[in-house]
Order: sequence, then structure tokens, then C-alpha cells
Amino acid sequence: MVKKLSKIILLLIPYIIICHTIYTYENKNITKTIINKQSLQGITPKKEIKKENKEFPIGKLIIKKIHLNQDLYDKNSSKNNIEENVTILKDSITPDYEKSIIFLAAHSGHGKIAYFKDIHKLKKDDLINLNYKGNNYYYQVKDIWESKKNGIINIQKETKNQLILTTCSKSKDKQLIINCIQK
Repeated sequence: MVKKLSKIILLLIPYIIICHTIYTYENKNITKTIINKQSLQGITPKKEIKKENKEFPIGKLIIKKIHLNQDLYDKNSSKNNIEENVTILKDSITPDYEKSIIFLAAHSGHGKIAYFKDIHKLKKDDLINLNYKGNNYYYQVKDIWESKKNGIINIQKETKNQLILTTCSKSKDKQLIINCIQK
């Protein structure tokens, strides 16, 4: 009886080991399949990710006359700051809305972040292209003036969509303001 039981145990051990190996192998593959299917459910195409991610550009400011072609970032992006880029000011109403007025500010002067260094060369009727979320909006310079630099830009709202460009003027206590109307 002990011999018979020993033979049965000796036969069962390899059987148990083989069953355990097969079971473990199949479960790993099932788990991998479930993980792969679940991870694919949340994936969206690159274009959609790019639009939703605030660290990617949402447009460009293009002013051919002064050779400016600069990316713009969402108002809530960490890259939307005057120390890195042309900045969309918080009070802006973007051009994809009716009666929009978008305020853009950048440094003038010298250096790699002086994007508006040549903005003083703009004249009445010059053209500006604002590409915003894949759409082009064309503006024409209507007025140019300087005002006291106090953190406030006084603008009369036009009946047409507006683009306001602002930077420091050559006089340290003044700011240059360029009012543009959508064409």
C-alpha cells in the first residue's frame, strides 16, 4: 500500500507542476491582453492630444513686415508668459468668439525674447495674420499710439473683431499700443 501511494505521489508531482505552469502562463497572457485592451481605450489621436495639452502652441502671430512668426500658447499655459513668448493677456476674448478682442504683449528692445523689437515699424493699414486653433484671422492696423505705462490699456471697443498689440515704447514710462481691426 505504501509503495502504491508512493507511485501515485510520484506521478502526481510532475502533473501538478505541469498544470501549475500552464495555468500561470495562460493567466499572464490573459492579463496582458486585458491591460493592452484597457490601455488602448484611453488613447486619442496625436492631433487631439496636441489641442488639449496647454503646453503645445494653439496658434501663431505672423507679421511679415517685421519678419515675426511666433507661437502662441493657451492663456492658462505656463508657456504663456512674457519672459518666454508673445503672451495672450487674460482679458482677451479669442477670435473664435463674436466681438473678440485679443490682447498680445511681448518684449521690445534687444535679446532673444524681444519678439516685438521691430513692432514700431508697423504703420496704418499694415497686415497681420493671427492663426488661432488652425484658423487664420487677418487684421489691419487702424491706430498706433503711446500711453502711460500703468498696467492698464484703454481701448475703445470696435464693432469689428480687434487685435491689440502692446509693448514698452522707447520712453521707459510709456507703452506702445497698436489697434488692429479684422478684415
